[in-house]
Amino acid sequence: MPVAEKLLGIPGDGRCLFRSVAHGAYIRAGKQSPSEGLQKELADELRSRVADEFVKRRAETEWSSYQNPLPACLPAIVNSDSSFFLHELISTLESVHRFLEVDFDTYVRQMRLPHIWGGEPELLMCSHVLQLPITVYMKDRNGGTLRVIAEYGGEYGPENPIRVLYHGYGHYDALLSPTSSKLYKKR
Repeated sequence: MPVAEKLLGIPGDGRCLFRSVAHGAYIRAGKQSPSEGLQKELADELRSRVADEFVKRRAETEWSSYQNPLPACLPAIVNSDSSFFLHELISTLESVHRFLEVDFDTYVRQMRLPHIWGGEPELLMCSHVLQLPITVYMKDRNGGTLRVIAEYGGEYGPENPIRVLYHGYGHYDALLSPTSSKLYKKR
């Protein structure tokens, strides 16, 4: 696993997942780090595109077609033997499932609102919208090292994924890789 050189704190305004992913995509495209205002605009645009992608992929994403509250892809996204990470992931998925109990149209309508948190389903749709791989990390409680807990968009190649850090309580920050952090410039 490549070590992230820089953690970029993202405001916890309900857009943190979208801000983190949009920021990573912006840097990955070779651009300087966006200002907070531009980051917010990029996040809201990405959120809108993700909601559109849900609609486009409705047949693939509609959860009423299965009864299991944990998605079948669970083994593919768990990449840790740590019970802490598994517990955090299952807890997150269960909270997502509670949110998914609304009908599809209501879910998409709510997801378009800027203060609604994104999670696992939105990360998957972000990878499709951007056609880029996304890797989600979490800090190990004992050693503080970063561990991969989920990967999305593998069909878009494994090289230079957008990296985000999940804190385990509904917040995401951007992680800049050693190569992308050279482009980081605080504004």
